[in-house]
Amino acid sequence: MKAVRAFAPATVANVSCGFDILGFAIDAMGDEVEVRLKDETGLVVVSIEGDQGRLPYEVEKNTCAVAIQAMLDEMDRQVGMEIYLRKGLPLGSGMGSSAASAVAALVAANRLLGEPFEKKGLLPFAMAAEKVACGAGHADNVAPSLLGGFVLIRDYHPLDVIKLHVPEGLHCTLLHPHFELKTSDSRSVLRDNVSLKHSTIQSGNVAGLIAGLFQEDFELIGRSLRDVIAEPYRATLIPGFYETKEAVKGAGALGMGISGSGPTMFALSKGSETSPAIIRAAEQVYESIGLGVDAYHSAVNIRGAYVIEEK
Repeated sequence: MKAVRAFAPATVANVSCGFDILGFAIDAMGDEVEVRLKDETGLVVVSIEGDQGRLPYEVEKNTCAVAIQAMLDEMDRQVGMEIYLRKGLPLGSGMGSSAASAVAALVAANRLLGEPFEKKGLLPFAMAAEKVACGAGHADNVAPSLLGGFVLIRDYHPLDVIKLHVPEGLHCTLLHPHFELKTSDSRSVLRDNVSLKHSTIQSGNVAGLIAGLFQEDFELIGRSLRDVIAEPYRATLIPGFYETKEAVKGAGALGMGISGSGPTMFALSKGSETSPAIIRAAEQVYESIGLGVDAYHSAVNIRGAYVIEEK
């Protein structure tokens, strides 16, 4: 085996009330990375497709290379590898673009080396790449992209990641307005302190959402998709956010929130039947304000990242 190609799915992080601690994977789209062995030691990023020439080739800046190097450093191994990245996710979209690249690279490289790490053991290396990409090594994108399903990050010290139950029939519609929102800008508007009142409300909604997942109570899931910590500030950066939220709920969505740091929004629904109406409602809002919007419908991805091909 000289080469392995892997896929990692898009993700929704935060999931409204679960700021920095909840995320889930999406079936609709993701990134592919092929990793090939080479004779000379060291990593090299050979090609990047689908990024409009914006992503770095430097090993210390590219999330694929940073993640693989972190894994090799942990193993204390010197290996030569070529990296070929094919982006299926738009940059700065709030769909976990940098996380998907890092995760796909790790899954491919891990298989190429004989799988010295279990899937969950790859998380710290993916988080190292997220730190380079976003300035913080959060796991709410990389964990669901790697493991699939809904994931709770209970703690970081030590890392404690828990997979949650996903009710059958839970679907997601992603709505991506045609503009880019930098993660740094989304984080800059957040407040350093949270009131006791808002902390209590947020805790209740996180608990309600998790209970709703396990009890397969879709109405409870919908009631719990309320964020009083990040959304009130980040929504001001997304034109048409509140109008879209009202419109998609009127079209049958359980609830709507910001995917990651935005500008993509996610709407959860029971089954796929309401998705066309949700998409039409969002398109009408954005047509009225002169912006385009891309829409993707998907079930929750249970599988996570996986190997596509070995050569």
